[in-house]
Amino acid sequence: MLDTSTLVWGMVFGAIGLGFFTYGKRQRAGVPLFVGLALFVVPYFVTNVFALVGIGVVLVALPFFVKI
Repeated sequence: MLDTSTLVWGMVFGAIGLGFFTYGKRQRAGVPLFVGLALFVVPYFVTNVFALVGIGVVLVALPFFVKI
């Protein structure tokens, strides 16, 4: 069962994922593209709010540290 905070965080990370996905597709950059896809999918499988926020923050920070 989902609560309000899980839905809100899922929407936030989904919106950020849309930005990463769009940027990665237009620039033909692999890391932002796959991070965007991961940010779309993760809220469907993670129901714990703290885990969702932790995974989301790590995924959002990943393209800034990994340059391929």
